[in-house]
Amino acid sequence: MEILRTEQVRKVYGKEENQVVAVDNVSFSVEKGEFVAIVGSSGSGKSTLMHMLGGVDRPTGGKVFIEGEDIYQLNDDKLAIFRRRQVGLIYQFFNLVPVLNVEENMTLPVELDGKKPDTEFLNELTETLGLQKRLNHLPNELSGGQQQRVAIGRALMNRPAILLADEPTGNLDSKASAEIMELLKVFNRKYKQTLIMITHDLELAKQADRELNMEDGHLQEIHCWNEVSRKAPVMEVVQKPPVSAAADNERESR
Repeated sequence: MEILRTEQVRKVYGKEENQVVAVDNVSFSVEKGEFVAIVGSSGSGKSTLMHMLGGVDRPTGGKVFIEGEDIYQLNDDKLAIFRRRQVGLIYQFFNLVPVLNVEENMTLPVELDGKKPDTEFLNELTETLGLQKRLNHLPNELSGGQQQRVAIGRALMNRPAILLADEPTGNLDSKASAEIMELLKVFNRKYKQTLIMITHDLELAKQADRELNMEDGHLQEIHCWNEVSRKAPVMEVVQKPPVSAAADNERESR
């Protein structure tokens, strides 16, 4: 079952001679429970695309559908609510609230929604994440790997439709990186959690069901690693236009 679809999504920064096309008419879909990796070098447009998939940054053109909802038809207030409930976001630098302990950081999205946290689900998450003995610790009392575990728990607390991870291992050593990747795969398999990961690491991308390669704002090619992903509709690959040196320099600064 399709859970996410984009139609000719485009993001343009600047005007006239200073115009930079960060994402250029990207169309693809993701099946429920699929693990997709979007790979690209710095400035390729992959993080910009993720922000549009997650309702963080409105596209210049095109549409993004999550569970059939055209999310950019929502006004800003309704979009913020939709994003909080339906999209889990994980960033490279954790983005934890420094004055909140582990439990408070994890349950923050639920509290912001005016709901009481599901204690049973919280306990299940903390056990899977190995955080049972860290619930009262502040972020500065945790290792980088532990902080990223908290960020994963926070992203999952509202049982989102999709989980978006932007370079989730980029600020970790090799041991912690491997542990975080295993946890992401556990949640993908155990909870059938749809996962889209942004990375520049080709080896990490091979752990996904499907790999989308991004270059100069275009999705260039697709590698499918399992049968489920082969059934997912994919975009028509568009030949990329020539890119000016000024545009290249602008992308590298993003």
